Amino acid sequence: MPKLVLLRHGLSVWNYENRFTGWTDVDLSDQGVAEAVRAGEALRAEAEVDPTCAITSLHTSVLTRAVKTANFALDAAERSWVQVKRHWRLNERHYGDLQGKNKAESAKIFGDEQVHIWRRSYSTPPAPLEITDERHPANDPKYRHVPKDQLPATESLKDVVERLIPYWVDQIAPELFAGETVLVTAHGNSLRAMVKYLDGVSDEDIMGIEIPTGVPLLYDLDQDLKPVSSRYLGKEN
Repeated sequence: MPKLVLLRHGLSVWNYENRFTGWTDVDLSDQGVAEAVRAGEALRAEAEVDPTCAITSLHTSVLTRAVKTANFALDAAERSWVQVKRHWRLNERHYGDLQGKNKAESAKIFGDEQVHIWRRSYSTPPAPLEITDERHPANDPKYRHVPKDQLPATESLKDVVERLIPYWVDQIAPELFAGETVLVTAHGNSLRAMVKYLDGVSDEDIMGIEIPTGVPLLYDLDQDLKPVSSRYLGKEN
């Protein structure tokens, strides 16, 4: 039975400051590091009970908070040797002109209702960035090999789903079919997009789903990669 683990990065410094982060490349907070280590310990404990849960392949976004979370977690799980693939399609949702802004202050400027729509509607993105804006990914050397017309200036969750699924089909699914136990370390919205795709969650219901930072979500999949069951590992009540 194929195994897939989804892990949202540990709490970042901008999570702590209540800012819209998106593709901004911020680091983990001290709490985030501790969460990543606990995630790895939970993965190790699960593998001791069921060896088929031992991670054999890793996929992350290219953002530091996901990369470091994966490194800390795999080290704690004693699986630091596994093969790693990183890709921008696993990045967080791009928040456009909201990136870097405090969420509470944005609500004062634009109104609670408008900010709620940007954050929680499935298909309404915030205002886009101009390509000349330093926050636009076209101006970041990490994406120098990505065609500019593929790089987002803003995104809704619907957009995240559409850019993530090709990576699932081309990179993650073949490994699962081949018998790998795959860990995907990414972000709240890119992982919600994956959960929506895997579980067939409706556009309305996905908006009520939250994925906690630093807590592994284990999927047991059937031979067609359809979920049989899913549960969080080591989640504190």
